[in-house]
Amino acid sequence: MQAQQTEFAIGQRYIGAGAGRGEIAVHQVPGNALGAYLDGASIQVYCNAQDATGDTMNDGEIVIHGSSGDATGYAMRGGAIYIERDAGYRCGIHMKEYGAKVPSIVIGGRCGSFLGEYQAGGVILVLGIGWEDRPPVGNFCGTGMHGGRIYLRTTHLPPDLPAQVAASEAGEEDLRRIEPLVNAYCAHFGADKGSLLASHYYVLTPNTSNPYKQLYVNN
Repeated sequence: MQAQQTEFAIGQRYIGAGAGRGEIAVHQVPGNALGAYLDGASIQVYCNAQDATGDTMNDGEIVIHGSSGDATGYAMRGGAIYIERDAGYRCGIHMKEYGAKVPSIVIGGRCGSFLGEYQAGGVILVLGIGWEDRPPVGNFCGTGMHGGRIYLRTTHLPPDLPAQVAASEAGEEDLRRIEPLVNAYCAHFGADKGSLLASHYYVLTPNTSNPYKQLYVNN
């Protein structure tokens, strides 16, 4: 796919779907499923994005200079999504990884409920910029989580973490893992990486002593 500039994209769905190479710039709000099945191309969105951005994304990069709607990174299995501000509900649902493919989502602001629902792999980083006095995620963070990691830049853990999630303070190894993501976020959006890296983080991982089962109905 050759590089292209998308100037009039209001409501247009599936922009960049399956794109394996090239660069796409979107200057008006795209419709749902931006970058669905993206396979290596780069997409820059210079405004907000709607729902299901990066649906089943396999590789490449999506950079949103604004906020993103619900189900961002749904079943994502590779590549990276950077969101300057907030994300909606069920971001990173069913996110997974395989071999060297470790997908990542970085959210600059706050995320809605069910972040990382049924997450099976990959890394979600919530920087919580502007939300330092409260949890940067909504309710039921990590429900059904059985793989991957969620990093929260905060001193306020959400009070309703599911039993399937174990929370601990991020250590030096954790900070080394997220440093490239913080650096990339700052390069895209001009944030201060020094202050972000010097902040306090929690890391959420699956609680292997209490795995998920029968969360909503009996099997």
